[in-house]
Amino acid sequence: VQLQASGGGLVQPGGSLRLTCAASGFAFSNQYMSWLRQAPGKDLEWVASIWSDGSYTYYAMPVKGRFTISRDNSKNMLYLQMNDLRPEDTAVYYCNAGGSSGYWGQGTQVTVSS
Repeated sequence: VQLQASGGGLVQPGGSLRLTCAASGFAFSNQYMSWLRQAPGKDLEWVASIWSDGSYTYYAMPVKGRFTISRDNSKNMLYLQMNDLRPEDTAVYYCNAGGSSGYWGQGTQVTVSS
């Protein structure tokens, strides 16, 4: 099982990034998928989730209206489009399959700073 997150980087406030999570080794199209993040010195924070068929999405209040989670089951890919980024969005972002007892990726660093 592998979840490979990528797309992080350094961006100025107000900028955008698109995170990608490539999944392999499990039935991706059957899994509820999520993005979570952990800022320095803080607990892991849930960001967004999407049903296995993509029909429903859910967002944490701090990112609602700015972030969009999506997936392509034909490519085993999960995405997080992040717009209007703020310094408080700085964190390591993780993709997750199937909840806390499921599968985790290695994380990708997002830094929002001028």
